[in-house]
Amino acid sequence: MNVGDRVKNILVNPKGEWPKIAAEPASVQSLYVGYILILAAIGPVAVVLRSLAFGFGMGLPVAIALYVLTLAATFLIALIVDALAPTFGGEKNIVASLKLVAYSLTAAWIAGVFRIVPYIGGIVGLIAAVYSIYTFYLGVPPIKKSPEPKAMGYTVVVLICYILLIALLGLVLFPIMTGGDIIMSTMGMFR
Repeated sequence: MNVGDRVKNILVNPKGEWPKIAAEPASVQSLYVGYILILAAIGPVAVVLRSLAFGFGMGLPVAIALYVLTLAATFLIALIVDALAPTFGGEKNIVASLKLVAYSLTAAWIAGVFRIVPYIGGIVGLIAAVYSIYTFYLGVPPIKKSPEPKAMGYTVVVLICYILLIALLGLVLFPIMTGGDIIMSTMGMFR
């Protein structure tokens, strides 16, 4: 299935799309090359465009750091999803876990285009993040073979892990990618 059709289907009818996704052959490489690398770039490209249009500095370094963070977090959270599967009655399968994470992030990644517009991007991003969580929840039973009654708990635990992972990766990667300027300036180190 092409990227456009998958995006449309997962956004419009996630419950109907998950069984199709579960049945499709895939690999970590095919998911990254055919989907993740493409959609994860939307937000960072919007950050660069916003910095060019509105004069916000640090656009390119922030965009690169955001892209690297997104790519790393996507795989790392898939590893966590996979490790948690038996706890919630699901099956361990890293490709299935990456499918669940990547396709459930579709709404959030597509909403990245709104980062071009200051403030609106944050509001749309929050709405898309909530929808991505809901999409993940719907995908747990067909993708991870976890019983439906355990899907909510699985989703909540993964969400907590995701938030912690993003915070940790952000603390590590942003100073590296930006030469420490962002973190140091927010701490008052450069005046």
